[in-house]
Amino acid sequence: MKTKGPRTRNAVLYVLVLIFGILALAIGRVITLHFFVIAALAILFGLLGLVLALLTTRLTETRTQKTLFVLTGVSTAGIPVCMILHNLVYGLFIAWFGKGFWGPGGDEPVFFVLAIFVCPALFLISAVASGILLLKARITRNEAQPQLGAPPDADKARR
Repeated sequence: MKTKGPRTRNAVLYVLVLIFGILALAIGRVITLHFFVIAALAILFGLLGLVLALLTTRLTETRTQKTLFVLTGVSTAGIPVCMILHNLVYGLFIAWFGKGFWGPGGDEPVFFVLAIFVCPALFLISAVASGILLLKARITRNEAQPQLGAPPDADKARR
């Protein structure tokens, strides 16, 4: 079946959007989830982002579609990676340079900003744009197919 790859990729995108919504609601304290559930969802979110990027690179599509889907996957995987790097750099700098290195109440800013602001915004923008492309392709495909139950010449103008 020729459409198995795009369908799988689209399903991964839909699951990513669903998990992102659940995590956003949990982090915003709209819903309450146990910490381990949130951690498992975050890990699954990052791994599915890698799957999305890999599936997209194997498909033959337009450059715009490929770019948006890979960007969605990479930004998804970037969130947990930047969280881990934030804590790793923070801890290493304290171990190397002492407790006072970051100053009173200081923190490592680069990976923090990437994990909290840049990657989620990039995910939202690219996921919405990917969804628009999928919707446009579905509309185009539906217009090209004749409707069921309609006479074969229903689309021709009447005289």
